[in-house]
Amino acid sequence: MAAVEFLDAPWKTYNHLARVVSLPWIRLGFAAAGVPWGRDWRIFGMPILQRHRGSRISLGDGLELRSTPRSNPLRPFQPVVLSTRRAGAVIRVGENCGATGAVLVADESIEIGDRVLLGANVIITDTDFHPLDPAVRRRTPQAGACSPIVIEDDVFIGTQAIILKGVRIGRGAVVGAGSVVTRAVPAGAIVAGNPARVVGQAAARQPPAPSSGDAQEEAE
Repeated sequence: MAAVEFLDAPWKTYNHLARVVSLPWIRLGFAAAGVPWGRDWRIFGMPILQRHRGSRISLGDGLELRSTPRSNPLRPFQPVVLSTRRAGAVIRVGENCGATGAVLVADESIEIGDRVLLGANVIITDTDFHPLDPAVRRRTPQAGACSPIVIEDDVFIGTQAIILKGVRIGRGAVVGAGSVVTRAVPAGAIVAGNPARVVGQAAARQPPAPSSGDAQEEAE
């Protein structure tokens, strides 16, 4: 089976071998940045990790990050970037998520649920970086407005989309390629455009995930 895959898609074999060879250095880079290593990770190329010493980056099991141009035919412009810029900032990514060349920058908080896919070169930032008022910008150039971002379970964000501060994206929603999301996205909706607006429905409105107690009752 492996031989057949090599003949049909030899680049996949190259990517796998490159991932295995670079794994010790990548794990060392995560340790140096103070980002705990999870289970069943597939990391293609070293991400850029910029963790403020007083902040937290938490990444769930089953994570897949692609930071090299060879690792995805959409060719990321840059490695995956995970950046917390202030003390108290948080980036939390749930289980079984994937990203290709995505940029996550948090001054306050970026919370991502389980099974979320970030297409090539997506940008998610909870800050404007710089103030909009020129006079304020001259005095305090890094004091841009910020507001937390929440992306719920099973969201798919298309290539080169931008998610801006204060946005909440509901469970099961789809963000079209190249969209600029500036306001809340309903669960199960498809949004596209600049600014993004609802253009369709990906699935029926998702019910809340059951609590552990509910799951136990169902199992019994």
